Amino acid sequence: MTLPRIDAHQHFWQPARGDYDWMPRDVPELNRAYAPDDLAPALAAHQIGGTVLVQAAATVHETEYMLGLADASPMIRGVVGWIDFEDPAHLSHLERFARHPKFLGVRPMIQDISDDNWMLREDVQWAYGALTDLDLTFDALGFPQHIPNFRRLISKWPDLRVVFDHCLKPQISEAQQGRNSFSDWAEGITALAQETGGYCKLSGLVTEASEDVSIEDLRPFARHVLDSFGPGRVMWGSDWPVCRLRCEYGDWLDMARELTAHLPAGEQAQIFGGTAARFYRLG
Repeated sequence: MTLPRIDAHQHFWQPARGDYDWMPRDVPELNRAYAPDDLAPALAAHQIGGTVLVQAAATVHETEYMLGLADASPMIRGVVGWIDFEDPAHLSHLERFARHPKFLGVRPMIQDISDDNWMLREDVQWAYGALTDLDLTFDALGFPQHIPNFRRLISKWPDLRVVFDHCLKPQISEAQQGRNSFSDWAEGITALAQETGGYCKLSGLVTEASEDVSIEDLRPFARHVLDSFGPGRVMWGSDWPVCRLRCEYGDWLDMARELTAHLPAGEQAQIFGGTAARFYRLG
């Protein structure tokens, strides 16, 4: 049976809503509205059967907005939203969202939090317990410096269903300039793969590289993720429209297909659909 292709990580947003605090005003590729009709042609052209829509604002209002889009858009197979881990009263929001058939889990914007130890604070631990109890997912968004704390966190919550976004953002641009940004990141990725049951998204690599990125710049990073986690724990995501800072949807998909071309067809099918369907339990 042929597995449907799934884009495990993409975004829609409307800047006029006013809660995308990270969004640069002077970058036209980002600072504009993106809706399902904008992505639909690319999905059809590349035979993508559905997507996982991921939060881009640290508000419950954006999660409600995304669930509304999902209600109206069959292409959206599931939504990864947001709650305030620092407010235990947000358990009620989490329980409410969990009743929605397309709600999958949450993603705190850890990469934007100045305290690298935030995820280990005692006052946010209730949220990991609630995700575990409700059988919801946790998208881990961070940089290489967060890897040791992700290891500690998951050792404390071994039943938490975790996926590491964007390969935890290796600094590919530094490697392009001859600096050694690979070894520490690679060691951390190996440890996460061996010590946890977490999954990893093959996404976000092009935007960690400089504008003149080539596939050979990405290959050692992608290969290490694939070798460490194995295709059964790796899922492809476009990170559209953020990927447009470097290339269009089909360009990154073509790169990812080339980066995985050495694998048997069945393993490629897992990366481009099967793993996401299994991890997120997409019906």
